[in-house]
Amino acid sequence: MNEIKEYTTKLFEDIKHIDENGNEYWLARELMKVLEYKEWRKFDKVIRKAIDACNGSSYCVTDHFVLKDKMINIAKGAQRRIQDYKLSRYACYLIVQNCNPRIKIIALAQTYFAIQTRKQELSEKEYNELSEDEKRLSRRNQARKGNYILNKTAVNSGVKDLARFHNAGYKGLYNGETADDIFKRKKLRYREDILDNMGSEELADNIFRIAQTDAKLKRDNVDNEYTANSVHYEVSKEVRDSIKRLGGTMPEDLPTPEKSLKELEKESKMLK
Repeated sequence: MNEIKEYTTKLFEDIKHIDENGNEYWLARELMKVLEYKEWRKFDKVIRKAIDACNGSSYCVTDHFVLKDKMINIAKGAQRRIQDYKLSRYACYLIVQNCNPRIKIIALAQTYFAIQTRKQELSEKEYNELSEDEKRLSRRNQARKGNYILNKTAVNSGVKDLARFHNAGYKGLYNGETADDIFKRKKLRYREDILDNMGSEELADNIFRIAQTDAKLKRDNVDNEYTANSVHYEVSKEVRDSIKRLGGTMPEDLPTPEKSLKELEKESKMLK
């Protein structure tokens, strides 16, 4: 039994990818081969059933099934476009649940993705049980990593003035406010970081802005500073509009926590 567990873990871990934001995903074409499907046409039918199942749940389909066309080389140096999907762990779970469990590799896949999906659910449950300050710290780390990646993408896209680039994003999300405007509105002290002085909900808004801007810059192959700044503004404004459509609280109307994360971290060290 242990041998089977090690085998399945290695098999599906070997084809797992990690994106620039640290999120894991699988490619449908690679999963198809591991599951021993010979024809994309047949495997695509299984994917469509899985998408229908996802659609009938409380999950957003586009969070788990991302269409990803790519070019492959064929005879005499020519290329052909083929369809592929970028799949979350949950998407893989739904796919294997729609395959024939009597086939050994399918049964193993069902076990693997069921266990891994359950682990993710437990992780989310653990997050929900965190205090507000613990959630802030977790999301601040996410924002820090996201900004590091976004800065690299922005520079590769032709951005030379990163301060202006980031202000374009803040303006879109905060109805015209720059980082300095947010700093003054929050009444922060000299050199305090505005992200260290946001609650978990406001940080989540900014994480979404950061991730979607990074993805669009790469997807559109942006190669100049003007367009990069425009993309950051437009994506951030779209995030703001989405919050409004959903009846959420505008970022600038969310309360500023009494203590910054730097203060909390300092207090925590003093207690140790």
